[in-house]
Amino acid sequence: MHLHPKHVEPHVPTLRQLIRDNPLGVLVTALPSPNHSTIQCTHIPWILDVADEADEAELGTLRGHLARMNPHSKALAEAVVSSNSTNTNSDGRPANGPIETEVSVLFTATDHAYVRPQFYVATKPTTGKVVPTWNYAAAQAYGRARVFCDSADPDTSAFLRRQVDDLSRHAEAHVAGHTGPENGRPPPWKVTDAPERYIELLSKNIIGIEIKLTRLEGKWKMSQEMGEEDRNGVAAGFAALGTENGAAMAKMVEERAALMKKPGAV
Repeated sequence: MHLHPKHVEPHVPTLRQLIRDNPLGVLVTALPSPNHSTIQCTHIPWILDVADEADEAELGTLRGHLARMNPHSKALAEAVVSSNSTNTNSDGRPANGPIETEVSVLFTATDHAYVRPQFYVATKPTTGKVVPTWNYAAAQAYGRARVFCDSADPDTSAFLRRQVDDLSRHAEAHVAGHTGPENGRPPPWKVTDAPERYIELLSKNIIGIEIKLTRLEGKWKMSQEMGEEDRNGVAAGFAALGTENGAAMAKMVEERAALMKKPGAV
């Protein structure tokens, strides 16, 4: 990720919140293999675990799952064995284990938008030296993965049950807003609402992945590199679109402009 000094977001809790607000991330791996494509990408909804929310330096751990039939799953299982030949069962099936190669997960905020040159109300009329761009907020997480691919291992069942429970709880409340009648909202769906045997069968068809984060980078590209008049023009241009996305983008441009005025800002 290119981190322009005016776009970079160094505050780890802010990056953690972006991930939780936008849990659908793209898992990217580059795993040398004679049987699968080296580069694999899969959209996965994630749970971010943080031991101490007050610790502003803790990056956390990501937990996710993906379909066992996904070629990416097969490449991950193969990588577990490649990392350590002992990571196999007596019948040759891959066992649970870590992979040596670093992996990454890409997260993008829901609201992002095209920036028209006409939004630059100061520069365009005077020099014309403006071009279109795209404003967005994103985080990139890097770390070491452990794969839970052995369906016969009790650790796999425990990991997947916890992951699915936590993910459903987070998505129902935080993403869908189903926090219950006490809050004037519909009740959340729970994994226990489905037949236990049905959940067990579905769990056999997925694998789990846990990533201990070693690096977390992020940026809010919200026209901070432009002059104040142009930034105001961008915010006004977004607001004039009359859409929810436009209103959200205008708000983010204004918020990031305000942060630039704080003491010590770049």
